[in-house]
Order: sequence, then structure tokens, then C-alpha cells
Amino acid sequence: MATVDETGLPRRLWVEEPVGRRRMPDPVRTAAVRAVIVTAVTMTQALMAFFFSVTGSWLAFPIVLTSVASTVGATWAVLDVWVTRQVWNQRNGVVSVPSSTARQLRRDRRKARRVARAQARDSARIRRRGAGRLSQA
Repeated sequence: MATVDETGLPRRLWVEEPVGRRRMPDPVRTAAVRAVIVTAVTMTQALMAFFFSVTGSWLAFPIVLTSVASTVGATWAVLDVWVTRQVWNQRNGVVSVPSSTARQLRRDRRKARRVARAQARDSARIRRRGAGRLSQA
């Protein structure tokens, strides 16, 4: 039996919603997935090292050593995401945001120059029209 919404029409199962942000480039997304996996493994190892240490198991020492090494690896993986993103932006260009400050300043300067040129044209036109005559009569 299909569910019905408040308008009396059958409700769709899947509704597409617009995405708030652009999709990450493939190399950056790959690095991010790798970093999440390495970080998850590192946290699991740290938790195991804690529990083995509490219980006094002989596995505590080797797991502590490997968790220290994997912490370095996780840090490296997170830095790899940042570096990959920077390199991708340098190679493929940064998408300009229409509301950027620099663009707004350029727009304001162009508008001020346009107004100044229009005023100069108007004042020159007034001087040319009235040049040499004292009155209209």
C-alpha cells in the first residue's frame, strides 16, 4: 500500500535534493577515503592497545608500538589530503566565487570610473552648448 502525503497524492520514495557543495575532485576524494580508513584503523589499534594494557596482556607492547607507527601514518594520510587538494587547485584552477571581495572591489571601481566619465562628458557638453553666448534671446 502506497503512503499518501497531506495533499492526497502518493508520496515518492526517492526525492532528489540539490547539493549544497560541489563534488570533490577524484584524486582528493581518493586521498580523503584513504585517510578516513587509515585513521579508523589507527583509532581501533589505539583502543586495543589501551585494553591490552589494562588487562596486562603481553600483546600490549607490540600493539602500542604499531599504534604509534600508524598514528604517524594517519597524520601523513591527512596531510596527503591537504596537499592533494592544493596541487589539484593549482593545476586545474580555483573556481571563482561570484561574491568574492576582489571581484566586488573591481566592480565598484569600474562603476566609479563610469560615473566619473559620464560626469566629465556632461560637463563638457554643457560648456560646448553655452560657449560664447550670454543669453538665449
